[in-house]
Amino acid sequence: MHALVPSTLVILCDIDKRVKATWQHPTTCGRNFYEVLRTLDACQLALFHQVATPANWLQGRDVYVAPRLTKVAACDQIEGIARSWDGVE
Repeated sequence: MHALVPSTLVILCDIDKRVKATWQHPTTCGRNFYEVLRTLDACQLALFHQVATPANWLQGRDVYVAPRLTKVAACDQIEGIARSWDGVE
């Protein structure tokens, strides 16, 4: 029989109370709080600006236009996207 191991759980929810990310660690293992903040920033950016962030993204760095947006919709939402657009029309 396995003994129960205490753990630390972090749950990140959006403004609509939907779970966006979870982290679970044993209490003997530390967690990177900056990763939690980075994920929070990325989720907020995605929610309010319809973009996707790459792995290890930091604020101020390049993002991807959400795949569900057309070129016209992306240009309407994000200034300067037309001059750097690499997507398929």
